[in-house]
Amino acid sequence: MASQRKLGFSTDRRLAVLKGLTTALLINGKITTTEHRALEVQKIAERLIAKAAKESGNFTTKPVKVSRARVDSKGVKTMVTATSKNGRKYKKIEREIKSEMRTVDAPSRLAARKIAIKYVYRFKTEDGDRINVINKLFDEIGPKYKDRQGGYTRVYKLGPRKGDAAEMALIELV
Repeated sequence: MASQRKLGFSTDRRLAVLKGLTTALLINGKITTTEHRALEVQKIAERLIAKAAKESGNFTTKPVKVSRARVDSKGVKTMVTATSKNGRKYKKIEREIKSEMRTVDAPSRLAARKIAIKYVYRFKTEDGDRINVINKLFDEIGPKYKDRQGGYTRVYKLGPRKGDAAEMALIELV
C-alpha cells in the first residue's frame, strides 16, 4: 500500500496543492476541501505541529546592535550634511545605534523550521502585507499544543459536492 494518495495529479502538482492547503490551514485554522485531500493535509499538518510543539521553548535571546535611521516627531528621517574626501558637501541620513534583544533558535529548532518551510508557501494578505506562516506555526500554534499528545487536527465529513459528487470534508485545528 502506498504511503500517500496520488489524488489524480502528477507529483509536482500534488505537492503544490498540498502545500497550498497546508498553508491555508495554518493561516485560517480551518478549510473545506475534498475528503482525500483533507486526510493528506491532516498527515502533513500533524507532523508540522508536532515538531513546532516539541521545539516551542527551544530558543535563547541575545542582545544585538541595530542601526536605524533617526526620525523626528513627524516620522521624517533626519538628514545631516557631511563632507567627502575631495571637499564636496552632501546630505546623508543620520543613524542611531541601539541594542535589541533578539531570539536565536537552537540547532534542533532551526532544523525543524527548515523542514516546515518545505511544506508551506509564503503568504500575502489582500492588502499586500506578508504573514510569516513559519513564525506563526512556531510562535503561536506550537506553544498552544505543547501539552497535547497528538490529535491537533479534526476532519468532519460534509457529504457530496453538488457539481461532481466528490465527498467534501472540513479540516480544522482543534
